[in-house]
Amino acid sequence: MNMAKLTFKTDNCKGCSLCVYACPKGILQIATDKINKKGHHPAECIDMEKCIGCASCAMMCPDCIIKVER
Repeated sequence: MNMAKLTFKTDNCKGCSLCVYACPKGILQIATDKINKKGHHPAECIDMEKCIGCASCAMMCPDCIIKVER
């Protein structure tokens, strides 16, 4: 059972996709149905249950919008 939790400061996300490519589980994507206050499609997790809490996404994010809790 996994206890990792991701939170995103979506209003600060510029949709660069670096976190998407960094995720070893392939559970991040750029939301096509949402636009943040800066006019970008933000990153989101599509399957939190598969998150292993490695924080690769958070380390890769240039704007530090991802928080990983274990």
